[in-house]
Amino acid sequence: MNNIWQGRLDGEEPLFHRVFQRIKEENNYENISKNDFVLHGFAVDEGVKRNKGREGAKDAPDVIRKNMANFPVILPDFSFLDFGNISCDDQNLESTQDNLAEKVSKTLQKGGKSLVLGGGHEVTYAHYSGIRKAFPDKKIGIINIDAHFDNRQPENGVGASSGTGFWQIVQEGEIYSLHIGIQRNSNTLKLFDAAHQFGMKYILADELFFENLPSVYQRIDDLLDEVDVVYLTICMDVFNASIAPGVSASAYNGIFADAAFMHFYRHILKNQKLVALDVAEVNPSYDIQDRTARLAASLVNEWLMI
Repeated sequence: MNNIWQGRLDGEEPLFHRVFQRIKEENNYENISKNDFVLHGFAVDEGVKRNKGREGAKDAPDVIRKNMANFPVILPDFSFLDFGNISCDDQNLESTQDNLAEKVSKTLQKGGKSLVLGGGHEVTYAHYSGIRKAFPDKKIGIINIDAHFDNRQPENGVGASSGTGFWQIVQEGEIYSLHIGIQRNSNTLKLFDAAHQFGMKYILADELFFENLPSVYQRIDDLLDEVDVVYLTICMDVFNASIAPGVSASAYNGIFADAAFMHFYRHILKNQKLVALDVAEVNPSYDIQDRTARLAASLVNEWLMI
């Protein structure tokens, strides 16, 4: 993996450091220290395939890594461990999700911060399962920045997919979730109804403008105050196709990573309850000049700088 973590070398002194200079490739979970950022790649898009989406997201983790490598290190005690990729070569999505969940659980039990690069949005159920395994007695809040609810009931004979994660979570108990960026033209009335039945709170994409930030902040804070730990998942198809063309389902009317977005996004990242973050649905096969991968890398990097 050494050929991935490369960047501009300005010097070896800490003031010159970029992310690639501070990466440690690891395979021993005993080496995780409190507040280390711990990275797993979820090189999987079996769930996208099952959900009839455009395949290719399995190739995203390494592309996102390359786009992260050159960012400057801001914090003096920054520590970043990379545990490599998890793949799904036998089409057994369920066992692959269990694999990631186990590794995420080990990460969190050691006090690390879990960072996962997808892969399809089937990563949500896997990542959440690992958090629940690590914190079985805590209320886990999920903030899902996505155009879709992903609360579709699995099809008979197909099983879990990139669109079923929140349905699966609800089957295991009460859900505490806020979905930001939901598009009316991307979810059927059945999915809106399921969201209401399950108690999934949401903010429509149309509501994400600067003058409405007080309301957005309030709804975010309402969730943050209600839970013990927080997991943030970002599906890159929430963004406009002009800045995120490389996704499984592109959106002509998606949101932008503008000032309004960055305000509430950083607000979430600064919350001390945040223990896990992932980005999903980057599809390098359809990307243009790495725009989508670069955006995903930039969003991840915001957490590394908090």
